[in-house]
Formats: sequence, structure tokens, C-alpha cells
Amino acid sequence: MLPGLAPSSLPADAVEVGRILDAWGIKGWFKVLPYSATPEALFSCKLWYLLPTEKGVPTFTGCGSLQIIESKYHSDTIVACAQSVIDRAVADSLRGARIFIPKSSFPAVSPDEYYWVDLIGLEVTNREGQSLGHVTELLSTGPQTVLVIEDSAPDKPTQRMIPFVAHYIDEVSVSQRRIRVDWQLDY
Repeated sequence: MLPGLAPSSLPADAVEVGRILDAWGIKGWFKVLPYSATPEALFSCKLWYLLPTEKGVPTFTGCGSLQIIESKYHSDTIVACAQSVIDRAVADSLRGARIFIPKSSFPAVSPDEYYWVDLIGLEVTNREGQSLGHVTELLSTGPQTVLVIEDSAPDKPTQRMIPFVAHYIDEVSVSQRRIRVDWQLDY
């Protein structure tokens, strides 16, 4: 295990929220690439879990945790410092590490807001009750988010993209694992 990382186990509800890009400055700060345009989860959680990079040569093995002292926006990126990352060399050794935080530590959302991770895997049906498939990913196109839905019918697998806007989305029920949309099978 690297200096600065405490050996840990990944929480059962861990969600990958970003990765460490590089060291920043000489006092142990590091740059973070968040996987969300609004990374409040990174800012609200003070214990980050790290797994080694999947690309290149990992600098550590297993799961480690960092006690975050501060994380903030800086220019067009996020920078953070951790209690046991004391200099640039230690921060640089974290390059490429994948950042996970427990879903239970995400900030609460309003009733009509959803975390993308909650929408992945939901079944999508139209107003007529026909199944369109399951959400496999979401894409940010700038002005709106798009649901990517795959129907794994054995005879003809289909991929659909439906804008995640009120005009097409009738109802989202995370608890029932479904989304109802105004969309036809032949669109």
C-alpha cells in the first residue's frame, strides 16, 4: 500500500465518481476528474476509497482510503488534499486511481431529481405498456441528458436514445425500477 493510503474494503454501496489526474502544487494536493458535471457527492464525502487504475501500470494494489481535508473547484477542474498525502511525490503516486464513495453519503436530491447511477438498469416502458428495454447509460449532450436504452430481444437487439426531458418522460420510479415514457417501438 502506498504512503497516505489506509488499507480498506470497498463499501457495498460504493459508486465510482471520478479519478485522480495528477499532483497539483507541492503540498500534496491533487487534481480530480469527476464523472459528474455537478460533483457535490465528491465535496460532501470526506472519506474517499481508491482502487488502482485499470489502464497503465498501477502504483498500488487493493483498496485504500483517504481522509479528505478539503476539495474545491479550481479553474476548470477539482483539486483536493488528504490528511496523509503530505507532498507532491505522494500525490503523484495516486495518479490514475479510481475514486469511489458510498452512495449513502451522496447529498439528498429533490423528488424530481435523480442520480444517474439510480437510473442505470431501470426498465423502460411506453404508455401502451410495451417494454423498450433497460437503461444502460446516460449521455450528457449539453442542453439535456439522453437515456441510452437497450432491448436485448433475441431476434433483433435494439438501442434507443430518449431525451430525459419532461416532454418524453412520464414517470420515474426508482423503487419499482421502471421509467414510463411517451415513445413508440418504431421511433
